[in-house]
Amino acid sequence: MSDINTEVHKAFEVVQNGGVILYPTDTVWGIGCDATNVEAVKKIYALKQREESKSMIVLMNSEKMMYTVFKEIPEVAWQILDLSENPTTLILDNPRNVAANLIGTDNSLGVRIVKEPFCFKLMERMKRPLVSTSANISGMFSPKSFKEISPEIIKGVDYVVNLHHEKICEKPSTIIKLSLDSEVKIIRS
Repeated sequence: MSDINTEVHKAFEVVQNGGVILYPTDTVWGIGCDATNVEAVKKIYALKQREESKSMIVLMNSEKMMYTVFKEIPEVAWQILDLSENPTTLILDNPRNVAANLIGTDNSLGVRIVKEPFCFKLMERMKRPLVSTSANISGMFSPKSFKEISPEIIKGVDYVVNLHHEKICEKPSTIIKLSLDSEVKIIRS
């Protein structure tokens, strides 16, 4: 097994050059790229055989990064994040400074602040958010461990992070949509 700093360096090189990585998150294994790179985002849609109208989420590692993507964040968002015991994805309105093909048709974007050390350090190095979508072909089940990821996905990425291959994840994140008019809607609990 490789060490975290080596893996961050290798993944950073790939992502910096517009590549796509397969990596462990604080929930399931994810396929990701630089969230500001339209062409890299297109590669993920093609690999997943997913319609571009179905949005993907973006991982961030700090409040500061959240404010580079959203000018306005409802106060309730911070309360939800503070009180959540499990990883929580928030869908927020009016994103900016990310690839246009990540933004939903309703001008929203799903985001999650991660604590997982690999993701956190990679974004610290990138100084940008990281796309995250489950490591499966669209419509297929989400793999709970590295062993369940299809060979098609593994061969389709530019780099596979060599950490936590034995980790098993029981469930993806909770998803809550928060609109600027204070409407709260639970999408997945």
